Parts: sequence; structure tokens; C-alpha cells
Amino acid sequence: MSFHTVAPTQAYSSKAVSSPHTSTRVKAHGHNLRVAASNFPKNLSGRVALQFRHGHARLSISASATSDAKSSDDQKEKKRPGEKKGFVEEMRFVAMRLHTKEQAPKEGKKEAPKENPMTKFQPTLEGYLQFLVESKVVYDVMEEIVAKEQHPIYPNFRNTGLERAAALEKDIKWFETEKGLTTEPLEGGVGAIYADYLRKMAAEDVPGFICHFYNVYFAHSAGGRMIGKKMSGMLLDDHTLAFYEWDGDIKELLAGTKEILNKVADDWTREEKDRCLEETELSFKYSGQILRTLFSGSAAVDQPSS
Repeated sequence: MSFHTVAPTQAYSSKAVSSPHTSTRVKAHGHNLRVAASNFPKNLSGRVALQFRHGHARLSISASATSDAKSSDDQKEKKRPGEKKGFVEEMRFVAMRLHTKEQAPKEGKKEAPKENPMTKFQPTLEGYLQFLVESKVVYDVMEEIVAKEQHPIYPNFRNTGLERAAALEKDIKWFETEKGLTTEPLEGGVGAIYADYLRKMAAEDVPGFICHFYNVYFAHSAGGRMIGKKMSGMLLDDHTLAFYEWDGDIKELLAGTKEILNKVADDWTREEKDRCLEETELSFKYSGQILRTLFSGSAAVDQPSS
């Protein structure tokens, strides 16, 4: 870069510059000093100024940006809660925020309903059986979907050890043998409605289906077991249903499935991950309607709106 001699008392002006597309002029007391764009670092923008010393003027550059890489990094979105630990942690975080403070004191954000059906109504054997039957419809379709090669990722979720359809079939038989009660999934019931929705998701929206898969299985291993224990004491003389028992350590089964989910999500775009997370609330709504059959004994309910 060349230097140009000017009088030390001359004033100068500075202007914004951007390279590499143009050359830049700096004006000092009527004299135009041209600096070629090639003299600037690539993709730099900022301001130039003349500094005087011993009768000479020196061009200096004050940068306000650096490289394409840095600019790109600046545009990246902030990390999602739990993202550093893997996508399952992101799903867990979103799900926990849909709990009330009573359900999850540390992470719950949802306002508790004014009327809680768990306290207003007493569960019945008939309602409990209907709950199990409607639940089986959902687990049947979950297992049906992953058994087919409708999408390359679905076979990864076969034989996780979390499957519940066979256990539910056993429990429904137990009700018939021990309690003399039988029932069928009701036409237009929430089990059938949810199953149809899951089939649609599996065919058209893989991340959306995976959200439901995660929430159905993982929620049952936590809150579901708590409900089962309570119903056992209230209705079944402390008999534990097969629905709440697993072949193997449940923690290990969950950990293995979590690893699969994280590996699958590693290949997703951020948009696909966000699409998965968006389905969380609807998954909760469907599960909540199935739970209500414990008290009403009826599964003929309206389809939850998204």
C-alpha cells in the first residue's frame, strides 16, 4: 500500500468502505487518494482514515466485519434447550414444559386446570378396562407402523422392549377372567381417532410421527406407571397389570431407545427437528383424552385440535 505526501495541517475525511467490489477514495483537503480494493482483506467492511506523521498521510482501516464464516456463524440461531445433550433431551424439555407445577415442580409451566378429573370423579373397573382397550388400539398401530418398511428409519424401532400391545392383550383377558368384564374399542372413540392420525403422520410426516412415538412410550414409563399403581390400589386389590411391567430393566430399555432416537435425529435438518417438537402438545391432548376414559367409561370423544 502506497503513502501520499500531504501537508501536516490538512484536514481529511473518512468514509465507509466495502471490498472487494470497488476501489475506495479518501479525500484530504481537495486531494483524492485512491486505494485499490485488492489492498483490503477479503470481505472486510469498515471505515478508512488518514493518519498524519512527519508530513505523510497513512491510510488506516477500522474493520466492522471479518469473513463469510464469521458472518454465517452470527446468523445461526441460538441453541435450543437441551440441544447439547441430544435431540431426545430437546423433546423431554418441551414435554416437561407442558406439565403443571404440581406434576413437575422444577420444569412444569402449564397452568393447572380448575377442575381435575382425577379428584372430581372416581375411576371404575369398566372405565379402567375401556382405558386399556383404547390404549391397545394406539399401541397396536405404533407396532404396526414400525413393523412395516414404510420409511427406512422405522425398522430401527422394532423390538425396543417398550412394546405394550401384547401386555395389554394379556390384561384385557385378565379382566374377562377375573372380573367378568369385556368391552371393545368404540367406533369413533379416541383410540381409533388417534390411530388414524398416527397412520397419517407415519406416511406424510416422519418427524411428527416420531414425536408421538417418543411421548407415548416414554410417558407411559413415567407418569403411566404412577397411574397404574394408583389404579391397582383403588380397583384391583394391589394387582399389578402386565401393562406396567417390562421384560428387563426399564431404565436400560429407555436408554437404548433414546440412543436410537438421537441417532435418527442426527440426520434431520433443524426444520425437521422443530417440526417434531411441534407435535408434542397434540400428543399430550390425545393421551389426555384416552386417560379420561378411566372416569367416564366412554371413548366417544372429539378429536383434539392441533
